[in-house]
Amino acid sequence: MPCPARRLVPATAPRPAPPASSRLRPAVSSRPSRCDDGRGAIARRPLLGARCVPCAGAEAGSASSPSGGAMARVWQHPFINVFRHFKVDEWKRSAKEGDVSTVMDKALKCTVYRIRGSISASNYIQLPRTSTQSLGLTGRYLYVLFRPLPTKHFVIHLHVSTEDGQVIRVSFSSLFKEFKAMAMWLQFPFSCEAKTPRKGLVGVASPGARWTCLQLDWHGILLIHLKQRYSHLKSVRLCASLLVRSLYTSDLCFSPAVTVTEAQRAKLPVTPMPREMAFPVPEGESWHDHYAHIRFPSDSSEAPLQPVQRSGSPAEAVTLGHVPQLHPQPVAFSKPAQDSVVPVAQAPAPPASHQAHSVPRPLPEVSLSGEHSEASRASGPGGCSQEPSAWAGVTEEHAAGSSVSVSTQKRPAALEDMALRTVRGRPRKSFLPDPILRLKRVIGFGGHSTKPALWTNDGAAVVYPCHAVIVVMRLDTREQRLFLGHTDKVSALALDGSGSLLASAQAQPPSMLRLWDFQTGRCLSLLRSPVHTLCTLSFSSSGALLCGVGRDHHGRTVVVAWGTDQVGQGGEVLVLAKAHTDTDIQAFEVAFFDETRMASCGRGSVRLWRLRGQALRSCPVDLGEYQALEFTDLAFRQAQDGSTLYVCGSSGHILEIDPQRMAVWHARRLLPVQTPGRPLPQKQTFSSGTGIAISSISISQAMCAVGSEDGYLRLWPLDFSSVLLEAEHEGPVSSVHISPDGSCVLSTTCSGQLGCLDVPSREYSVLARSHTAPVLALATEHSRGQLATVSQDHTVRIWDLETLQQLYDFTSPEEAPCTVAFHPTQPTLFCGFHSGAVRSFSLEATEVLVEHRCHRGAITGLAASPDGSLLFSSCSWGALVQYHCAVVRCHVLRVAAGVVCQDAHLSPNALALSGDSRLLAFVGPSKHMVTVMDAISLEKLLQVDVSALDLAGRRQDSAVAVCFGPAPPDRLLVSTSSNTIVVLDAMSGRVVRKLPGTSSGVCPSLAVSGDARLLLTAACRAIKVWDYSMQASPGCQVYIGHSEPVRALAFTPDQQQLLSAGDAVFFWDILAPPERSPPESARISPRVLPTFEAGEWSHHAGRLCADIIVPALQPLWAAQASSFPGVPSTELGAVSWTHLPQLTQPSDALNTAGLLLSSVWGARQLEHAASGAGGLPRRQVPMPSPASPPQPGICDRPPEGGDGEGSARGLARACSSSLCRCCFRPVGRGMGAEALRPSHRGPPSPGTFSVSDEEALSERSRSPEGPHQASGPPALGEEAGPAGDEARRTARPSGWLSARSRRSRAGPAARQDSYQHVVAPYKASPGAKSISPAPGSSWLHLKAVVGYSGNGRANVVWSPDTGFFAYTCGCLVVVEDLHSGAQRHWPGHPEAISTLALSHDAQILASASGCSGSTPRGQIRIWDVPRGSSRQLASHHNTAMQALAFSPDDGLLVTLGDYLDCTLALWSMATYELLSSTRLLEPVHGMAFNPWDAGELACVGPGAVTLWLVQQHGADISLQVHRDPIPKEVAAGMLTSVCYGTMPLLYGGSNTGQVCVWDMQAHRCFLAWEADDGEIGVLLCSGAWLVSGSNTRRLRLWAVGAVPELRCRGSGARSGSVLMENELTLDGAIVSAVFHDSMDMGVVGTMAGTLWFISWAEGSSTRLISGHRSKVNEVVFSPSESHCATCCDDGSVRVWSLTSMELVIQFQVLNQSCFCLAWSPLLCGRPEQQRVAAGYSDGTLRVFSLSRVAMELKMHPHLAALTAIAFSADGQTILSGDKDGLVAVSSPHTGVTFHVLSNHCGAPISTIQSTTKEYGDFDVEGSDLWLATSTDQHVSVWASDWPRNHCELVDWLSFPAPTLMESLSCPPPPLAAFCPWDGALLVCAGLGVHPEVVFYSLRHKQVVEKIPLPFSAMSLSLSPWARLMAIGFAGRVLRLVDCELGSAQDFAGHSDSVWLCRFAPVSRLLFTAAHNEILVWEVAGH
Repeated sequence: MPCPARRLVPATAPRPAPPASSRLRPAVSSRPSRCDDGRGAIARRPLLGARCVPCAGAEAGSASSPSGGAMARVWQHPFINVFRHFKVDEWKRSAKEGDVSTVMDKALKCTVYRIRGSISASNYIQLPRTSTQSLGLTGRYLYVLFRPLPTKHFVIHLHVSTEDGQVIRVSFSSLFKEFKAMAMWLQFPFSCEAKTPRKGLVGVASPGARWTCLQLDWHGILLIHLKQRYSHLKSVRLCASLLVRSLYTSDLCFSPAVTVTEAQRAKLPVTPMPREMAFPVPEGESWHDHYAHIRFPSDSSEAPLQPVQRSGSPAEAVTLGHVPQLHPQPVAFSKPAQDSVVPVAQAPAPPASHQAHSVPRPLPEVSLSGEHSEASRASGPGGCSQEPSAWAGVTEEHAAGSSVSVSTQKRPAALEDMALRTVRGRPRKSFLPDPILRLKRVIGFGGHSTKPALWTNDGAAVVYPCHAVIVVMRLDTREQRLFLGHTDKVSALALDGSGSLLASAQAQPPSMLRLWDFQTGRCLSLLRSPVHTLCTLSFSSSGALLCGVGRDHHGRTVVVAWGTDQVGQGGEVLVLAKAHTDTDIQAFEVAFFDETRMASCGRGSVRLWRLRGQALRSCPVDLGEYQALEFTDLAFRQAQDGSTLYVCGSSGHILEIDPQRMAVWHARRLLPVQTPGRPLPQKQTFSSGTGIAISSISISQAMCAVGSEDGYLRLWPLDFSSVLLEAEHEGPVSSVHISPDGSCVLSTTCSGQLGCLDVPSREYSVLARSHTAPVLALATEHSRGQLATVSQDHTVRIWDLETLQQLYDFTSPEEAPCTVAFHPTQPTLFCGFHSGAVRSFSLEATEVLVEHRCHRGAITGLAASPDGSLLFSSCSWGALVQYHCAVVRCHVLRVAAGVVCQDAHLSPNALALSGDSRLLAFVGPSKHMVTVMDAISLEKLLQVDVSALDLAGRRQDSAVAVCFGPAPPDRLLVSTSSNTIVVLDAMSGRVVRKLPGTSSGVCPSLAVSGDARLLLTAACRAIKVWDYSMQASPGCQVYIGHSEPVRALAFTPDQQQLLSAGDAVFFWDILAPPERSPPESARISPRVLPTFEAGEWSHHAGRLCADIIVPALQPLWAAQASSFPGVPSTELGAVSWTHLPQLTQPSDALNTAGLLLSSVWGARQLEHAASGAGGLPRRQVPMPSPASPPQPGICDRPPEGGDGEGSARGLARACSSSLCRCCFRPVGRGMGAEALRPSHRGPPSPGTFSVSDEEALSERSRSPEGPHQASGPPALGEEAGPAGDEARRTARPSGWLSARSRRSRAGPAARQDSYQHVVAPYKASPGAKSISPAPGSSWLHLKAVVGYSGNGRANVVWSPDTGFFAYTCGCLVVVEDLHSGAQRHWPGHPEAISTLALSHDAQILASASGCSGSTPRGQIRIWDVPRGSSRQLASHHNTAMQALAFSPDDGLLVTLGDYLDCTLALWSMATYELLSSTRLLEPVHGMAFNPWDAGELACVGPGAVTLWLVQQHGADISLQVHRDPIPKEVAAGMLTSVCYGTMPLLYGGSNTGQVCVWDMQAHRCFLAWEADDGEIGVLLCSGAWLVSGSNTRRLRLWAVGAVPELRCRGSGARSGSVLMENELTLDGAIVSAVFHDSMDMGVVGTMAGTLWFISWAEGSSTRLISGHRSKVNEVVFSPSESHCATCCDDGSVRVWSLTSMELVIQFQVLNQSCFCLAWSPLLCGRPEQQRVAAGYSDGTLRVFSLSRVAMELKMHPHLAALTAIAFSADGQTILSGDKDGLVAVSSPHTGVTFHVLSNHCGAPISTIQSTTKEYGDFDVEGSDLWLATSTDQHVSVWASDWPRNHCELVDWLSFPAPTLMESLSCPPPPLAAFCPWDGALLVCAGLGVHPEVVFYSLRHKQVVEKIPLPFSAMSLSLSPWARLMAIGFAGRVLRLVDCELGSAQDFAGHSDSVWLCRFAPVSRLLFTAAHNEILVWEVAGH
């Protein structure tokens, strides 16, 4: 059949198109072609796969040819209706997936397609049907008529083909946050909000979203962003959630707001929208009032160099925001231009000329030549000033040596800020040339693997990967040629036999495959591999066949063969064959003698492959006795008598295989030289025993090279008679390759080394070295041209900047280096470690000079001053240390604590020093502050609050990195967490300008060039280069190439190159010519110096200094005079010129300034530093009485004998610890001949490449003494860093761990796959202690319980008929009256109750609890509801029970064990006997009785619904099982919840959020719909309503009344009739729910510990019960006792009403724990000013105002977590203690900490209490009496008068450590309190050897009474209104002691240790807390 396309195109070329006014015709009137189908001008064409359309060759480039392009455009003119052309409604040539349906749209009055669903990728329309086909639409413009669905996101994917055959993916989505440009993918954000509250906000569509005409200009998009030419549209995918009418393509630019009639009547010079494409507009109304038009790029149909013409006309199209500009804007979806202005709140900001316009600009234009257009300000219609458009360009060049860059420049809008600016009187353009960077060289090797390394065919160069870059290195010159284009690490390489074609694959799934022209470096083809991850590539010798091995997404091995013979001529790469195999493949190679034959090897297999036709077939080699070996590599060898296959293995075997016979004909084994048990070395070829693992093998015609895991490269003859040569490496050898001429062997190691062995000369040379982990920081040195890098591989390496060879490496196995810095003038390197150590290394002697350990946290910043006099370091604990480094062995000058931010972002720019060494900048003391200090005196000069710079932001901004610009003027650059670079004036803090949109994440590093022209910022995996010299709207260029985030940036010392470090170190050439004249400077310039002849400088030195240098130094002297109090001001000016050196050169005069100053203050500064006069002021600590113990204070300098000791002994001690467990070794350029030796020389000598670590042991490590001896318990360690603190907080108790280990020994437990299973609560107590009831009446009555067990499941019951309502809290059943709130409590369970069940008549309640040490089985209690008593106790399950269920007739009770128990038990409710017990094969996640059949029980679990039928034959009970699997097409995964609906329906919820409906009569699933995004744990059904609850916190109501009718349709039923009627989002995952039969109201419990009352009629949720989710740490009471407050580990502070115990106020601090709490006393005359002070784990103290419900004050008095807090008696002072033992005294009004006590330093403060006393009582001044208790068994009592700043120690008590009587999770805390009925008594518990309560008299200084206790006390409280004492024990027992009578009573009811007990001040209430449970007791009888 002839192709109809041949009859369509005339022989001559088409005529030029007529003008727009004449060529516009309605579609119906167009002349049909010969193959017209009768539908008008548009002829239907088959898809590309049919190969009979004019554009069928578009994929291969025919569209670019004149004839092909003409044919394609003739039948597509004037436009194509894509949906109609491809008959989308028939779904034959298009595809749909998910929820896609047709609906009638009222606005358009036509049928449209609705695509919806929570997952966009699963709900879409795709054209064409398969990816192998192509639309072939060549129209320049694509029109998409769509409307986003309200409150939903949508995605549009478009694939376009370029003229060179590449396929580009262009995506638009409201999910994208910013514009991204990759090699083959463009992502544009789309904002669907009419008015965004903030510039750049990306959001979902509003409820009023309008129909939109999205017009895409493919020519402009590809030209601007990729510099490619558009060929045709390949495919379209429209994803949820949106409505779409159709898609149209055309070469005409239509104006949608103008109709054909209007254009003809008014003769408008526009092309109106055809009637078929037009939106209907009501008569008399404007098009823009109903619809939106987006043209992207804006005005792209005009000349590229013309600026975008803006006007106020409503007809103007709304355009996309300036996406690739500095601050990425989303696609604007808004009203016309008059509505597109976005108000931006301005803070302290730069001048008006620097501020950006708030009107979003269109996406910029680009000229074809790539030159920047110079546009001036123009006036548009109406006199409005027009803005010139910005310029943008994105380039990707695949040529070797070029960089992959994305260049973006934005031209300013104002005339005075145009792109042309004047420098030194000459106009210049910004950013010349473009690109400004070119990747020149790299340091690195490997990335994904160290195996890929190849020889070129001439043997002159090697090819290897460096992460995402492919490097070709010549061996003679070490010159690198780079192949750029991959976006992830390269996993495989292959080079064909001719050396003309290179193949590479990247690791990121799906694996992308690139084919390169090896000679030119041009990428010939880019294709997506059908393999998920490619790990091996192999070319045939001719290059016509490429084979790859990888794994698919199921993990199966796949072998793929591609045909590459046509790729060099512009053809396609075709998949010839693909095969799946279950065998493991470690190596794969195409035979060089026959390209249809291949071989592979792996674990237990060697297979021979053959390509025949379109099939790959393989046959295993008969390995015989070697079939169990693991083979690692193979190689072919061609001989005269045939070919041989060599295979090596990890056992040391080398097998020779005959490929023809497919059998092993020779086997050898590599064994160690020294055989165990034999005194002499012995050579063996094959024997038993342990062999040397061989990782790689390579064969030449004369020898065999073998690389092994013992680090040796060995050369053997082909008969393997003896070793010819061997070379030892630093790590295991991963691959070896013999050069084509056989003279060299290439080897790679797992340690990142690439080397070459020259066989004739026996010389080994290292070609490349690399870090094996990401590089964290780098530093450069000018005089010696060296580079230092630190990495996560625990190494510090020194490189030569010229040769890129590694000079030294420093290895620290135990400590990880994190920062590095060079000394500017000395051969010294400084390095900071995670342990807090700072070490100084000598690069000449290659040894450690000195070590400093002033820091306790990881070093976060390290910087040396440019003049070389000072060094600064900072740590994660907030300390800043200043060192004097002008001498060889630097020493500490000052230590400042708490000045640097502790939770700042990791950045190499943590510390910054100005170029004149005068200013120091850093982030601190909080992450929102930037501090500038005087570098010499550390005087704080400036603090800038970064969070206040963006008042329009939704969240507080924080600083990330700081950097000084070249001076003058002094500019400080700060990168913030909101992707902004803020330029500040370093002296005033004024914002000079802002650079927005630096990257998608934070910018961890930035640098400014020395000439202040370029600014570098790290942008995730890219580098941005900014034109810093432009004061307004600077442009930027983006460069990619790194496969991991860029962590550090720097300029080389000569400013000619840029260094970037991340996965590797990249060297970029700066192509811009440097500025010849430096910026204006306050320094002395050579032009102000007079001109003298040679030799005359020395004669005029005095006059020069007096007339020129001294006046220039006067301001500097004045600034420094305050820093030297001991130096008179006259001495600073009166300097003897005789001390100056001879001025023989003009440069000497410039250096004199520094010499003058240093000659005066240098020695004095050191003297002051040594004596302490120059240090920070010491905090004054009150000295106790002489009888008190020694009191260590807070010292700002290092302790005596540590850092800073000026004696020679201290220096010698620092030097003796120089090597300190590390290895410092020089590395030569080659390993030398001594590393290569024939085998007869004997065994290799150790230490060829390294120094033994044992020789580097330091004296400090051997000596038990050290500079920092911990005063606390030994378990805390010598120096606890942040990691240690975290481990200390999260350490599990030994009892808990042993319980888990015992459980694991009992049998392996199934994994908990569903949140539906019970979460066992954390238990700190070993178990409940049995108590005996006390005689007489009880003293305590449980009044209320605060909390709900959110860790339980289905633990809420409610009977609407009887009003019975009950829930669980710990081990109590709480029965509450919903009207009055009165509670009844049913105790009895020893452990926390997991679930409840109420009988249908509401007369019986069943409760279940777990097991413990005292109760080995879980308990089941049967309660009589009317009587409130327990009827029966039963036990059967070994663990907790997950669910209980009564049969419909209440005759049976079913209990279900959790996933550890997997037991289903059936009980008789008549006799309470166990009828049946079944062990389940897999966990069951939910169960339900059939309400119409008492004998049918449904259970759901993984993949199926199981029905249990209870059959009773007399007294015998039997169970029958029926299992209905989930249909595969449902893809519901695992069922987690179940309920019965109307008969015979069963609903099941899955862990993927689907609800499935079963017909239980037919036993089939006939309906499923997506009900949620997460796991559905609760399902309830009644009548036509269904309620679902999930772990996404959503509760949804579904109308399922139509589901019974859908049952008749069977599998053809659709879920469109199931509608969601209502939805509520609660505070946690839904764990329990119970509803009325009408389903209009119910009670729902969440995992957050909250019970909600749900009313669907009102759509509301009301909080019924509130509780803490984690451990309660403190309870305090208001002075009026109307309220109480609690604090918790989750960071919340909650205020409760004491009358109703309802939650009133809650304050929440995220990511912190609140450990202590205090309520302010009642102030006289100000009862409304009630405040609560809370202490947090980050060392902050926050004061909350209860009247204003706001935080009043935030202080940071501590570096460690606060553990105790108290107000003084008058409320004017706050006492706070931390876990380091420091007590701070602060003002709650000003936030100033004015006193710090360190007497308890080293041990956490456990208690602080304050009370009043008489002024002269106890013979001390002051009216405040307070105590502090620490965990080292010390109690201190103080008297203070804070207004007079007086504090005096009254008494100091020390106790011996207690003897623990039981195994506790943590030792009992020391407890102390003032006795409320006798102010002179101190009551202590937990102190001393025995468990007892001690009454200590402060007047008599002795113990007056002791009360013994049965256990150690965990909490203590004394009643102020009766002589009662409450004591809580770890055994879950509360004891109430009558101190007057000496009697006591014990009470149970807690499910954990009683951590807390507090008496109310006035009322007879006692509050106790056990983990998250709060019990309120009422005291009776006292």
